[in-house]
Amino acid sequence: MNKRFFLYRSAVVASLAGFLFGFDTVVISGAEQTIQSLWGLSGTIHGLAISMALWGTVLGSIVGGWPAEYFGRKKTLLWIGILYLASAVGSALAPGINSFMFFRFIGGLGVGISTVAAPMFISEIAPPQFRGRLTGMFQFNIVFGILIAFLSNSLLSGIGENAWRWMLGVETFPALIFTLLCIGLPESPRWLIIHKKDREGGRAVLLKGNPDLPEEDLNNLVNEIEATGNNKKQTGTFFSRRLLKPILLAFFIAFFNQLSGINAILYFSPRIFEMTGLESQAALLQSVGIGITNLVFTFVGLWLIDRLGRRTLMFIGSIGYIVSLGLIAWSFSSGHLDMVPVYIFGFIASHGIGQGTVIWVFISEIFPNRQRAFGQSFGSFTHWFFAALITLVFPLMAESMLPQYIFGLFCTMMILQLIWVLFFMPETKGILLEHMEERI
Repeated sequence: MNKRFFLYRSAVVASLAGFLFGFDTVVISGAEQTIQSLWGLSGTIHGLAISMALWGTVLGSIVGGWPAEYFGRKKTLLWIGILYLASAVGSALAPGINSFMFFRFIGGLGVGISTVAAPMFISEIAPPQFRGRLTGMFQFNIVFGILIAFLSNSLLSGIGENAWRWMLGVETFPALIFTLLCIGLPESPRWLIIHKKDREGGRAVLLKGNPDLPEEDLNNLVNEIEATGNNKKQTGTFFSRRLLKPILLAFFIAFFNQLSGINAILYFSPRIFEMTGLESQAALLQSVGIGITNLVFTFVGLWLIDRLGRRTLMFIGSIGYIVSLGLIAWSFSSGHLDMVPVYIFGFIASHGIGQGTVIWVFISEIFPNRQRAFGQSFGSFTHWFFAALITLVFPLMAESMLPQYIFGLFCTMMILQLIWVLFFMPETKGILLEHMEERI
């Protein structure tokens, strides 16, 4: 058996929270137009219903640091699985719009908390040389979940008037599997050492995850983790001058992630493709293409993140964003709509290799041990607040603005992201978490 099997298994199980995240948030794209027609929803109520999971995610991201900090990363991941399970069953069986929105909100809570607990757990259990690709598996599973959701929607779209219920209900099976697998997870070694004062328990987990680490280096690592937990400078308030830089870094990477328009394209892709003249079934199939492109280029990003670094991938992705969004805006403006799907695939590729791969890794790295849970929570909240806001207003934007202006706005924001990457974003690859504060 591979001597790193324990490390890989733990990272894979935790990252499956990302699969459920991707599936849960995007599966609605195949059902949203049917739901609007079925319950006769206005544009405003429809936007609220579709964004309800995102508002649950906003709340989940705010509170997610609290259970992860006080009850542990493992227990938090277990409860995330239960929330996903309840949401899948409830949304599929919902008799009306109010109950539908409630259960979508429950699923959103699970998504929000997962973006706090899962990347943090993986980053705390992984050695520095593997941390990027292992933590990035959370994002890989997000896009894998997105692909399976698009594929599932396409396969189920023709089975009858209740197809949308089956689209939402199939999430029950992966949610149950994830919940059961979480029972066998270890606890984060850094949480054990700092919060439980269980030095030997944390040491044992570190040894399993770092089987090649010499005894002396292992003891030194445990001592460093213990020292950060006892450092009085790390026990102050979160919003402080000392943490201003990581707070701003977390805010801006999350802010720019959503101002690219990624969620608008993912959640409303069939509608966007129909704007170009495609029939609804063809639009669903094009959405599957989005999922495949996202998966392939996220895999490329995972392969590169510990080689080229986080900052380089963000630079590559920013250039790709600007080119692809500019071409989409030009296509709608000039009437050359036949190439829009190709440019959208280019946009998705840029996201997969850049922001998609980097965001959860970067946020999980830049905060000190004592503030990591709340730092991850802050970054996740910023991400999901703007995701919910854009998802809420996009149907109204689509009704009141020409597509070229919408995509031109997203392109302008990505020019600003490129400036931020060039002048403000530090590199974090290969740095021990306990040394990060002094290096950024």
